[in-house]
Amino acid sequence: MFHKILIANRGEIAVRIIRACRELDIRSVLVYSTADADSMAVRLADEAVCIGPPRSAQSYLCIDRILSVAALCDVSAIHPGYGFLSENAYFAEACRKHGIVFIGPSPEAMRALGDKAAARETMRKAGVPITPGGDGVIADEADAVATARKLGYPVIIKAVAGGGGRGMRIVHNDASLLQGYYAAKSEAESAFGNGDLYMEKFLVNPRHIEVQILADNFGNVIHLGERDCSVQRRNQKLIEESPSPAINAKLREKIGTAAVKAAKAANYTSAGTIEFLYDADGNFYFMEMNTRIQVEHPISEAVTGIDLVKEQIRIAAGEKLALRQKDIQIKGHAIECRINAEDPDRDFAPSPGRLNQFIPAGGPQVRMDTHVFSGYIVPPYYDSLLGKLIAWGRDRSEALAVCRRALDEMVVEGVKTTIPFQKRIISHKNFAGGKYDTGFVERLMQEQRKVKKKEK
Repeated sequence: MFHKILIANRGEIAVRIIRACRELDIRSVLVYSTADADSMAVRLADEAVCIGPPRSAQSYLCIDRILSVAALCDVSAIHPGYGFLSENAYFAEACRKHGIVFIGPSPEAMRALGDKAAARETMRKAGVPITPGGDGVIADEADAVATARKLGYPVIIKAVAGGGGRGMRIVHNDASLLQGYYAAKSEAESAFGNGDLYMEKFLVNPRHIEVQILADNFGNVIHLGERDCSVQRRNQKLIEESPSPAINAKLREKIGTAAVKAAKAANYTSAGTIEFLYDADGNFYFMEMNTRIQVEHPISEAVTGIDLVKEQIRIAAGEKLALRQKDIQIKGHAIECRINAEDPDRDFAPSPGRLNQFIPAGGPQVRMDTHVFSGYIVPPYYDSLLGKLIAWGRDRSEALAVCRRALDEMVVEGVKTTIPFQKRIISHKNFAGGKYDTGFVERLMQEQRKVKKKEK
């Protein structure tokens, strides 16, 4: 096992990894920017080293500085968390060259799965269902038009190196195709340094289902059931739950088997997530694979009792999975709300500033993963996530009741948050009935706009 791990991240995921390290008797080294000097992660880490100013390009994305700290502090491994360098194959390769273990998949697997068009082809060959789409990267304008007409509108244009909804455009006709094509290309070049795009048939308001997997270096792969991540706006998730209310036992086994097959086809190791789209006709299709720990991993932990971060570390240290598929049992139901410093009444505009008061939810069956506290200043430079509220129940009905109670308990003063909007979602009859899809949030916002218009 490693004697010391460097954490190349910030916020709640940095705190989460520090806690896992402490329980495994591993010393933690945290790198941080000047904006995070007073953060909880800095306070909890065994060692903390400032690597630059607030801008990510000068701190959390600065590979040379991170590796210099790793050498200075004599670490055995680096955990990248999620975001920042977590899916950067060059960083994983640089760690390897410096004799440091990257806690994640190999750079080869990362590259193969990071190229979304290539990943689709890998899955097709492995027999994993994929959405109808074009043959690889879009060559030019003419190819874009021909592919769209062949698939039939609507279509979705995606960046091959994409993620987080960037470099993505939905197109409904010839008239808007080229505009969407160039807009996606420009955004992809800016966000990822790679403007290559591919095209798929766009499924109108499917469900977004993802499967958590664990894979060791000895060919063992297991899945930990599915998460339903359909409650999202502009491809940014707001609420997730496990298991999905739309998936029965037979389909759960089928989609889980497909996820394991997908991981094996990519020679994947570590924790990872296979994302699928599930349509109204009961068909599911591979969308992409996230080669890192997911923001929403706690709900899988809640229903399986398995610590995914510890498992990541054990796998990276060369240990075999101690679990087999028959050992995995889904117990109860878990719901996660991502509490963001955003103003839902102003189109979810970021709301940085000082937290005059912060009282997290607690009590039985509630977990709160956070890095903030009263007096903390939410910086404007990073993701606006304040924390994640995870509610568990013996069944979905109880999980919903716990979640409602926990949201009511929370006190956040000084910044706007998504809590009021999440309360409306949890109380909505369609969500309560499990009848929702990726268009649910937009429909809810339209309902609210109509109500406000009538009130005026």
